[in-house]
Amino acid sequence: MVNYPTGATGATEPAHAADNTTDTAAAVTAHSLTAVRGERTVLRGLDFTVPAGRITGLLGPSGCGKTTLMRAIVGTQAKVGGTLQVLGRPAGDPDLRSRIGYVTQDPSVYDDLTVRQNLDYFAAVLYPGRAHRHDRRTAVDRAITDVDLTSHADALAGRLSGGQRSRVSLAVALLGTPELLVLDEPTVGLDPVLRRDLWNLFHQIAADRGTTLLVSSHVMDEAERCHRLLLMREGEILAEDTPEALRHRNDTATVEEAFLHLVDAAAARAAHPGTGHAPEEPRS
Repeated sequence: MVNYPTGATGATEPAHAADNTTDTAAAVTAHSLTAVRGERTVLRGLDFTVPAGRITGLLGPSGCGKTTLMRAIVGTQAKVGGTLQVLGRPAGDPDLRSRIGYVTQDPSVYDDLTVRQNLDYFAAVLYPGRAHRHDRRTAVDRAITDVDLTSHADALAGRLSGGQRSRVSLAVALLGTPELLVLDEPTVGLDPVLRRDLWNLFHQIAADRGTTLLVSSHVMDEAERCHRLLLMREGEILAEDTPEALRHRNDTATVEEAFLHLVDAAAARAAHPGTGHAPEEPRS
């Protein structure tokens, strides 16, 4: 683990997924994690785990700190404090670069290159030199197949639909067969069919390769597609559990209703401090 000093930088299954994480090792572990941007504290002493080989949903409204948290995990966020361990190493450790795939909200592709040319470019960065020519070709072919873009491999990225461009970004992240995939709102703006297809792909990656996925969203109905959830609001973790457990614990029919119940409870505690009503502890 790493203890960040203040100001340091570091750091196909069914849609309703079951969770079997009782004895699963953690891919990500955080203790008292904080992050400051300008004068604002964005992350406020977070404690959580992301189990290995499963899909964890990071859900919360826009502006609650999801992207900042993801940037901390992949090691690109400045002014991070607390303890953050990723795949057994300190977040931001150079050894993690080839082990983590990170897909940002905006597609990371060049519009004037074809799908294959985009992947060839990034593969050359990952596997430089003539000695790795075969590795590059194999990685590119595999990634294109993984995201089901074989028939569009020679199409310009700028002419693809939004969903197809998202798949190209995902293919780039898959080039190095990462152990951890961090996906920042990958389905935003997509129609229901494309969203469904992407989630099916996420489950296939987790099931076939044992890859850990951390997927952020502000769309609560996507919570049911995750094995486990982290519910965020205003830089804090409101709850950490499975979708089923969250519904049961809050006596609600949906995760969205459970989230709203937790928000109301947190607001009540803030309005009446010292009443003895402590925040709920996350279940393991």
